[in-house]
Amino acid sequence: MKLHRVVVTGLGTVTPVGNDLETSWTNLLAGKSGVAPIRRFDATGYASAIAGEVKDFDDSDYLDKKQARRLEPFTRYAMACTRMAMQMAGWNPSDVEKERFGTIIGVGLGGLRTLEENYDALIHKGPRRVSPFMIPVLIANMAAGQSSIMTGAMGPNYCTTSACASGLHAIGAAYTDIKLGRVDAMICGGAESTITQLAVSGFTSLKALSTRNEEPEKASRPFDKNRDGFVIGEGGGLFLLESLEHAQERGAKILAEVVGYGASSDAFHMTAPPEDGSGMALCMQSALKEAGVAPEEINFINAHGTSTPLNDKCETTAVKKVFGKHAYDISMTSNKSMIGHLLGAAGGVESVFSVKTLMEGIIPPTINLENPDPECDLDYTPNVAKKRDVEYAMCNSFGFGGTNCSMLYKKYQG
Repeated sequence: MKLHRVVVTGLGTVTPVGNDLETSWTNLLAGKSGVAPIRRFDATGYASAIAGEVKDFDDSDYLDKKQARRLEPFTRYAMACTRMAMQMAGWNPSDVEKERFGTIIGVGLGGLRTLEENYDALIHKGPRRVSPFMIPVLIANMAAGQSSIMTGAMGPNYCTTSACASGLHAIGAAYTDIKLGRVDAMICGGAESTITQLAVSGFTSLKALSTRNEEPEKASRPFDKNRDGFVIGEGGGLFLLESLEHAQERGAKILAEVVGYGASSDAFHMTAPPEDGSGMALCMQSALKEAGVAPEEINFINAHGTSTPLNDKCETTAVKKVFGKHAYDISMTSNKSMIGHLLGAAGGVESVFSVKTLMEGIIPPTINLENPDPECDLDYTPNVAKKRDVEYAMCNSFGFGGTNCSMLYKKYQG
């Protein structure tokens, strides 16, 4: 079986620091936080009343007003990112090409807003007041479905749902399909919007969220000694991936190459990783092995870096396990310090930013790293962006249920 090289030709993102790629990237490099008091609902009395919300998003360029009213924000973000990625790639597929073009978009929780609204209608107004659109709007695969309808993609069309690793697993699945020759191109990544009363209450009860409400822009502080939990965020980040042959035949500008995918399980606990970071280490090792890349060749990792006490410590331990002494020469960053944790969208958004680092040779900072945790003693690019030539970018995502994923991207060199 012939294995195909897989390349990135389009990027699209909507985040708490910008509604397009360049705005998001500029603000990320400047260390600007998108975390603020929750505006989506009245969070008075909530232990955690802050979030990384998408601000002033106008989707009129991507869908009509009637359609927008019937769709959950996560689906609308995915459609916007799809359009951005296709426009960047400069590709309008023919009818024949559409048969070998698919969409795989990871979503962790799906349409909680719609679920809450319709449950409230059921309880207070009766079953006849439940919307006929409830089910098709809230289901998690609607992001991939609507992106498929928008582009006419007739290949694989599905959703990966693996908690906070959903977006990165979607990229891994799309990469594998193209590599094996099943398709020529895929829209892939993640989208999420669950800043709702139920989700915030649930994560708060789990004691997973930061309660630093008085300083929202400083609440997400990965690897800092005083971190107290993650900040919930929303948005989307998608790639257009193509086989190298397909991209070259149409004269596409190639942004980066995808060279490794690793997935593993902690097989340990519902929500907590093992302290030795063994599952996290295994997926990083798998990505390196698939790419045929030695650990010493890696000099940048876009960390999962959630700002929870256990995750940051375990990820640091796992990186040391994989890279040994070389771990101290690797530049790391956590985008979540500025955008919060986008749950199922995290891996997609952070992959987009990883490719931008490969393209521009600039590593975004981990902001709010003011009092380093002695147990987190690697180079997390504290507070200020750093220029560094990067050939390989590793991106990590880990989720509840012990699911782990690592993707390895390479600067394209022909």
